[in-house]
Amino acid sequence: MIGYIMLGTNDLDRAAVFYDALLGELGAKRAMSDPGRFIGWSNGAGPMLAITKPHDGNKATYGNGVMVALAAGSQEAVDKIHAKAMSLGGTDEGAPGLRGGTFYGGYFRDLDGNKFVAFHM
Repeated sequence: MIGYIMLGTNDLDRAAVFYDALLGELGAKRAMSDPGRFIGWSNGAGPMLAITKPHDGNKATYGNGVMVALAAGSQEAVDKIHAKAMSLGGTDEGAPGLRGGTFYGGYFRDLDGNKFVAFHM
């Protein structure tokens, strides 16, 4: 049902380095781009994740209560993705661990403050 998720950024080049490395952990590669405006990544299955400079020219901000969930495939992959986000300058929002019995997740924010969870169930 979801085709892609678009997140705003104030520094496209900096964000691209973050996402190339982070989403590479999930087998994703750049799938489309408009130089200087947006970049989208895909692993060939499911929705694409894209970053963009806001069309209206205003500063990009993150939404309160908005979060993107990255399906990691295993608890070990969750740990690896969370650690990768931290090594790339992301901010910890909750160390990887079990939540709710069967949900294993690690929470972080990207360089622009967008919130993510890498998870496995």
